Amino acid sequence: MALFDIFKKRPAEVEVLAQVNRELEADTERREDIVAERAASEVAAEAAREREALNAGLEKTRRGIFSRLARTVAGRSRVDEAMLDELEEILITSDVGVDTTVGIIGRIEARVARDKYMNAAELQSILREEIAALLEESAGDKDNFGITLRPGEPYVLMVVGVNGVGKTTTIGKLAAQLTRAGKRVYIGAADTFRAAAIDQLQVWADRAGATMVRQQHGSDPASVAYDTLRSAVANGADAVLIDTAGRLHNKIGLMNELTKIRNVMAKVVPDAPHEVMLVLDGSTGQNAFEQAAQFTAATKVNSLAITKLDGTAKGGVVIGISDRFRVPVRYIGVGEGIDDLQIFDRREFVDALFGS
Repeated sequence: MALFDIFKKRPAEVEVLAQVNRELEADTERREDIVAERAASEVAAEAAREREALNAGLEKTRRGIFSRLARTVAGRSRVDEAMLDELEEILITSDVGVDTTVGIIGRIEARVARDKYMNAAELQSILREEIAALLEESAGDKDNFGITLRPGEPYVLMVVGVNGVGKTTTIGKLAAQLTRAGKRVYIGAADTFRAAAIDQLQVWADRAGATMVRQQHGSDPASVAYDTLRSAVANGADAVLIDTAGRLHNKIGLMNELTKIRNVMAKVVPDAPHEVMLVLDGSTGQNAFEQAAQFTAATKVNSLAITKLDGTAKGGVVIGISDRFRVPVRYIGVGEGIDDLQIFDRREFVDALFGS
């Protein structure tokens, strides 16, 4: 109806139309509020689920470290040398690492000397602060599961680590999170030395809804990486995850292979890979330190994923490795499920360790 015709009607009819319009606007606002409330409720529920999974995943570590700490401070009124000696033993035997433990104890001793007196109840609070300060945390877009995607070209992440640490499952879980966020993901099966590795990665790619590029067993890993990036660029992919062989036969061979893969990828995307993520099995304790040393020497590692924390009391290894190598932890694995790969949050990690 034309505006002129409306205003020719009687004022009462015009008011009725205006009232109907106001009610429609109010109804639209109510619908928008309901949608926003539901979205906020879903986000809160997901955050609560992740905290519960994290708490459950770190239960063995929490019992191993901080229940022992609670027994150490029980019945004591102040922090003294004997208590610090016991704390040092707890941290070292929990695979926090000698150097990191010595650093933590040294800072606590300095605070005791400065404040002249510190009671045992304050020790856990101070220890919580010291551990959180030691942990390197990677910056990233949480809307894209910790990865800051690049406009106009795919974000390329090369994944390294020895066989058996959970490298393939970490790639699959990460791909699943990204595709769930509406991103187009390509996976390159550049671990061509084990036929089983290629097949296992294919299962995860299918499950995640990602596109996988593969060649025959024994093919040149660099060739697979090159083909993956070419296909990803041609098809407008948002992210590319490149698996690599998990061998530590010698540093020179490892370095040469990873360097070759990096060089061929840079021919397709000039600054690829944008990230090299080292996957470590948290349950291996001190062996994970050695693997971190080997891989950081062989290539530029700029993020970590620590897996299998749910099955070990050695979760303290996260603290020691992050502190020693100054590499941020991007993800932690706290279960076998596809949703049990979590973005690392150092405050929530420390809270879970202390049982709060």
